[in-house]
Amino acid sequence: MNGPALHEPPAPASWRIALPHTAAAVPIARALVRTALTEIESPADSDTAELLTAELVANAVEHTSGLDPIELVIELLPTGCQVEVHDSNPLPPGDLTDPSPLGEPDPWQEHGRGLLLIRTLSSSCGHRPTESGKAVWFTLPAHLGPDSGCA
Repeated sequence: MNGPALHEPPAPASWRIALPHTAAAVPIARALVRTALTEIESPADSDTAELLTAELVANAVEHTSGLDPIELVIELLPTGCQVEVHDSNPLPPGDLTDPSPLGEPDPWQEHGRGLLLIRTLSSSCGHRPTESGKAVWFTLPAHLGPDSGCA
């Protein structure tokens, strides 16, 4: 028989989009994530994906100097989705996978809750070096359960 077998899972779908290195990248990234997850009929929660993507993109814009574009990568996984944000700053993000020994962020401060949200609402998260800086990522499962959180 020619062609793929009926039992093979579909090939992973992915998008790679360059975003401007400005605050305008945040709403663009949110819209792109929602559109991508809707188009591929991802079982991951698109509201959570939008929120966490906005946090990653906002951090990349705020903590990376220069005009190099920020790259957004969205990938459908058999168990949910993964979103990566690439920037040109090789330094790892603050306390993404290692919470601050000082405890939770001050609720009265304007900054400091984004990485906490990512750790809490994703099933896993992290960062890795790239040839031009770093990629910060999170994964969302098909259905978030009560024991979710970044491992």
